[in-house]
Amino acid sequence: MRFPVLMLLALSISAPAIAEEHLAPCLSGPPAVTDAPGRGIQPEVSAHSAVLPTLYQLDAQPIEQISPLIQRQMLSGAQSTLVKWTVKKGGVFPLHHHSNEQTTWITQGSCQVYSQGRKFVMTAGMVLIIPPNTPHEFFCTEDTIDIDFFAPQRQDWIDGAPSAAASGLAAAPHE
Repeated sequence: MRFPVLMLLALSISAPAIAEEHLAPCLSGPPAVTDAPGRGIQPEVSAHSAVLPTLYQLDAQPIEQISPLIQRQMLSGAQSTLVKWTVKKGGVFPLHHHSNEQTTWITQGSCQVYSQGRKFVMTAGMVLIIPPNTPHEFFCTEDTIDIDFFAPQRQDWIDGAPSAAASGLAAAPHE
């Protein structure tokens, strides 16, 4: 399955998205964004918070080399963070946990996820929802594209903290 170009809508309600200077430009003009008089308006809401969504091209975001086998592209809105991980076979996210709920969608490749004494085999098209503060680790058994959605936003990463994947301190699973 080839990963489709992903157009992303991220609310920009004073979102402290990764430092703004590190983002690729938002798409704000034709053909991606045009006037649509009267559409998408709820007068009782729009009159109080007329904040426009911000459109980005995810694949145009800067690529961060997290480890020799793992790259990250990231966008954050006011309340969530979206990440595209590009992982080579053998890439590892060592055992870790965080206060964010994590929704993981494998769009290409496969990973083994270990959590709470269970092994979850994820292949393209599968989604795993990891509750906040739940220990988990990933081992990618093929070249993989993984889209993760975190809520609330990953303030630690916005502030410059490294990803758990940066340590690379996990062994391949043994069966």
